[in-house]
Amino acid sequence: MPVTFTARHVLEDHISGFEATPNPHHLAILRSPVVFSVLAHAGHESDVEEALDNLEDVHVRVCGPGEWLVVSETVPADTIARQLADLGAAGASFVDQSDGRVVLRIQGPKVRAILAKCMALDLHSDLFEIGQSSNCQICHVAANLARTGHDAFEITVMRSFAGFLFDEICEMGREFALTAGFA
Repeated sequence: MPVTFTARHVLEDHISGFEATPNPHHLAILRSPVVFSVLAHAGHESDVEEALDNLEDVHVRVCGPGEWLVVSETVPADTIARQLADLGAAGASFVDQSDGRVVLRIQGPKVRAILAKCMALDLHSDLFEIGQSSNCQICHVAANLARTGHDAFEITVMRSFAGFLFDEICEMGREFALTAGFA
């Protein structure tokens, strides 16, 4: 007998009870972002980085030397895969991580105070500029943090840790009436 499975977001059960109208401090969960991990081969780092910067409608997140995450809400995975394949097998390797990663967007005037409670990275605007990203520990979980606006950040985390991280950030944001919901 065939069984039909319904696709559900890993945070579907965590979000119940948070469907309030967003406050100035809000944690938005992206429903189905496309996330690729890209690793440049030795000697091709600058060529790969330049090619990634030229991709349209994607955000490139630095993970380390010669390693990036490519994130998009609008470009389909097969289109990004084709564009990354054009880099050539000798230049870079890439893997679609869309089903294995969760992207959270947090914003608000006191977002740095919320994040400071659970991480040891200086998020001062002079040091962590808009567009900058870094791998770091958030609530003892390995994640990639990117600054996307004046008071806005995106957190990309492994799917298996997303529930814990979501719960912890919501707890850290209670002081500022942090709301949460799907984007």
